[in-house]
Amino acid sequence: MEAEPHPLQSQRLQALHSYEILDTDREKDFDDIVELASAICDTAISVVNIIDMDRQWFKAEIGLGVRETPLATSICSHAILEAKFVEINDTLADPRMRDNPLCTAEPGLRFYAGAQLLTPDGLPLGTLCVLDYQPRSLSPLQRDTLRVLARQVMAQLEMRRALKAAKLLRQEVDHRVKNSLQSLSSYIQLQARAAKSDEARSALSATDNRISAVTTLHEQLYLADAGPNVALDRYVDSLCDHLRSAAPENVKLSVSIAPVTTGSRQAVAVGTLINEFVTNSYKHAFPDQKIGTISVTIDTEADGLVRLHCCDDGVGLGHSTNAHSSGLGMQIARIICLELGADLAFEPAERGVSLKIAFAAQDIQRT
Repeated sequence: MEAEPHPLQSQRLQALHSYEILDTDREKDFDDIVELASAICDTAISVVNIIDMDRQWFKAEIGLGVRETPLATSICSHAILEAKFVEINDTLADPRMRDNPLCTAEPGLRFYAGAQLLTPDGLPLGTLCVLDYQPRSLSPLQRDTLRVLARQVMAQLEMRRALKAAKLLRQEVDHRVKNSLQSLSSYIQLQARAAKSDEARSALSATDNRISAVTTLHEQLYLADAGPNVALDRYVDSLCDHLRSAAPENVKLSVSIAPVTTGSRQAVAVGTLINEFVTNSYKHAFPDQKIGTISVTIDTEADGLVRLHCCDDGVGLGHSTNAHSSGLGMQIARIICLELGADLAFEPAERGVSLKIAFAAQDIQRT
């Protein structure tokens, strides 16, 4: 006797499909549950049984060897119409099973017990059930264990659905943040081209550099999924890859970064400082196609400090009046050093310019 559809079949199927569990591969978490259920209830068969519109599908099973069967022979399709827990001590004594070939054939399924897999709204997706070839009864402990394990199945399904929803939300937020930063950067670049004074253009360029540093940081946070912590070495490598793409043909950017983790605000400050130094060197340190190198080095020392050293082998401060030596570039460097709690050593040299800072990394721990 085939079971009638559930009274809330449409809502039930909609809820079922929201978990995206049908036709997925076997997973150890669910296999462990059916193995434990079968062992504790001392039955030949245990199944995580999902009732679809026209079939019953097994997320996990032990003792059957198949992944799905038709609804016409499904005992669980009857069980989801009844109480949260159904026990049939002898299937041939139940009018619904007397013509079920799974029960009447040899060896027939003569015992069934199932705990419904209930959504938070109380809709049954299927059951965690145990079956055997002999009529029998479960003990109170076995029944309680089956109920607990059914709740564990639903906890696994809920966790997977929540993780997928969080991933989709994260992707949407990432997309919107990147678009917003890109739009803001484009607007600032337009304003910089229209600016009439060198000071205004420098200020807008510095703002664009800050946005570029934040954009690169956002990408690193998204890829690493490390909360407020940032792998500074990977972040600076990524930032410098971007800076290399804007390098003049005559200038090489060399990078050496020791592994270190910092808070995201520190990473933005460091990235902005590197961005400012390198772009200013591109503009002013190598006039007339002079060949040269810009170096960015980050080391960690035994005293726990992180040391950043940026230098170039260009014409040096004595030959230019650019932002390295005074004005906005120096102001930005000083503000960043205040953010980092660092002392700034901005040194003219016989060849080129050297910038050094040291700061204590703030590795923000998750709580």
